[in-house]
Formats: sequence, structure tokens, C-alpha cells
Amino acid sequence: QVQLVESGGGLVQPGGSLRLSCAASGIISSIYAMGWYRQAPGKQRELVARITSGGSINYGDSVKGRFTISRDNAKNTVYLQMNSLKPEDTAVYYCDAARLGAGYWGQGTQVTVSS
Repeated sequence: QVQLVESGGGLVQPGGSLRLSCAASGIISSIYAMGWYRQAPGKQRELVARITSGGSINYGDSVKGRFTISRDNAKNTVYLQMNSLKPEDTAVYYCDAARLGAGYWGQGTQVTVSS
């Protein structure tokens, strides 16, 4: 059974940082493209960052220069380092894994940026 478990969300002040983790089980995450998406209330889910099995990375325009995605294949885990957080980054953040038409989602972790 495939599971993606996100952690690391929480409440942070504007300008602060958080690091999200996505631990995968039931798959060898190194052969999957892994990504982070987010969904704010009343908005569509949007891409935050994605890393392919070959290490290619792309970011959503609104987070470029502030967020960094990385992966530790030995730990079957993907990370999202979020710096210079803004109130508009508030959302539920979801991890996904995709390969050859098969895709999996985590349950999400809440990130709230507020003073």
C-alpha cells in the first residue's frame, strides 16, 4: 500500500521559515517524480515545486527564489524548504508522487502565515 505522509506544517509569522517533509512508503520514491502542491480556501490546487527522478526541478512562479525542493532517496523522503513566507502562502500543502500514469497524494499539512 502506497502512503505519502506530510509533516512540518504549522503557524509561522510573515518572513519566517518552515520545512515540510513527505515520507513515502510502498514505493521507491527515487523513480517517481515528486511534487508539492497547495490549495487555499476557495482556490484551485496549484503547483508549488516538482522534482523529477532525474533531478530536474520546476517551481510555481509565486514561490521562485523563496522555496527549495529536495529529495533524500535513502530516506524515501522529499522536502520543501520555505523561506520568506507571506500570508498568501497560507494553504494546505500536499505531496504527490507520479510515474507512468500512476499518481498518489498525501493527506496534506496546513501552513498558516499570520502575525
